[in-house]
Amino acid sequence: MTIHDPDLQPVERPLAPPAESDAGGILTIDLAAIEANWKKLASMTLPVECAAVVKADAYGCGIESVTRKLAKAGCRTFFVADIFEARCVRAIAPDATIYLLNGVMPGSAAAFAEGSFRPVINSTTELAEWDAFVRAKKWHGGAALHVDTGMNRLGVPLEEAVALAPRIQSENHGITLLISHLACAEMTDHPMNDRQIRTFRELRILYRGIPSSLANSSGIFLGGTVFCDLVRPGVALYGANPTPTKQNPMRPVVELKGRIIQVRSVNRGDSVGYGAAWTAPRPSRIAIVAVGYADGFLRSAAAGKNKPPAQVVIAGRRCPVVGRVSMDLLAADVTDLGEGVARRDHLATLIGEGMSVDDLALGMGTISYEVLTSLGRRYHRVYRGL
Repeated sequence: MTIHDPDLQPVERPLAPPAESDAGGILTIDLAAIEANWKKLASMTLPVECAAVVKADAYGCGIESVTRKLAKAGCRTFFVADIFEARCVRAIAPDATIYLLNGVMPGSAAAFAEGSFRPVINSTTELAEWDAFVRAKKWHGGAALHVDTGMNRLGVPLEEAVALAPRIQSENHGITLLISHLACAEMTDHPMNDRQIRTFRELRILYRGIPSSLANSSGIFLGGTVFCDLVRPGVALYGANPTPTKQNPMRPVVELKGRIIQVRSVNRGDSVGYGAAWTAPRPSRIAIVAVGYADGFLRSAAAGKNKPPAQVVIAGRRCPVVGRVSMDLLAADVTDLGEGVARRDHLATLIGEGMSVDDLALGMGTISYEVLTSLGRRYHRVYRGL
């Protein structure tokens, strides 16, 4: 919302979260479950340190609230993507170690010293810029060195990492952590896992004495050879399944409900929604829910070629999403519930009541990461387990 001051200069002020009566949906986040998930992973990896990845607004769950909960639980190291997120964490956890996965953006080095943040260095060019800043400012806050062991996304190529290894013999080398990232950890039998683990193990020998980190959420479940000195779970903290081929070992965190604002009858042969993409095969009752793709309920939730539609839970039963999801609304077929079971102002459960975030992601043809990080700001938010 833009408010004009007396001098007619626009001032941006964030809108407060909507009250429950004003919102089309209610998002409940269980902070106690996030803490329990972190403690479970920390206990599995003892005596290795367990950090927490809280980037992307703590995967949509609220970076300030999640950081506060985990810091109180004993988490000492946090990973974020950028300076803004790092500042959010620092305001809550003044003594924490904070690593920025996206590294040093051009012109941003001074902000690292100001906030006592540590960049994850992703290239030798970035390392040279960082070294120049450190020498000029005589700052010794440290940085992580990211080595690419097969992801081919960010990270110093392996041969350059080998060439850099003698650097650690110098007194002020500045490397406080050696990291890499697993590309296929959720697929336990994928040959890439073994290749990356062996490559990183060999690299650690060259960087002996420097703490190292390889395991993400799914990586933790590959076993102790991946733990190194620090594990850095992300999505598993927020209730998504880090072991997709097995039962989810994590506690659910997010519950999402949308308000039914109309139930309407549709004749056989009539269509619903944009593009007339769904046609009623029988006389039907359709519940219109005040949640759409602007709230993170993706358009891909509709039925598609070789893909059944996503489902929502109404009156304890799963009901298919019909027609295209629009910006502010979705439609669900409630014909099988019986007359009057679904009514205006009732709540449809989009996540919860046995509908996991992974289930919803499957119905959308995506992954739980995208579902969580797309959760909109128009929901009334409720935090449990503060």
